Amino acid sequence: MDYPESMLRAMAKQAEAEREKRSKIIHAEGEYSAAQRLVDAASLLAEQPVSVQLRYLQTLAEIGVEKNTTVAFPVPVDIFSRITKALNLRPVPRFPPSPSRRPTERIIKDY
Repeated sequence: MDYPESMLRAMAKQAEAEREKRSKIIHAEGEYSAAQRLVDAASLLAEQPVSVQLRYLQTLAEIGVEKNTTVAFPVPVDIFSRITKALNLRPVPRFPPSPSRRPTERIIKDY
């Protein structure tokens, strides 16, 4: 059978749209599965707080294996607030920039 060119193009577009639809569905199912696994992991970590520390140490060990010379230790923000409260420290006030100069000019000139 010989189909007109316009009909062949229409059939090709429809087939491409179907493939794209299936691709988006598969991608969405993967995202849902990943989100569900994150929820499961979060609930597991919430039940056993020590597991967070163990995971942290495991991550540091993995970083060390890669022969890196610099290791960054993430520190929770609540530790700083506890230290500030314990030492009764007040935050340092920030002064507004001088009206005669723009902030970037002040930084460059003071540097």
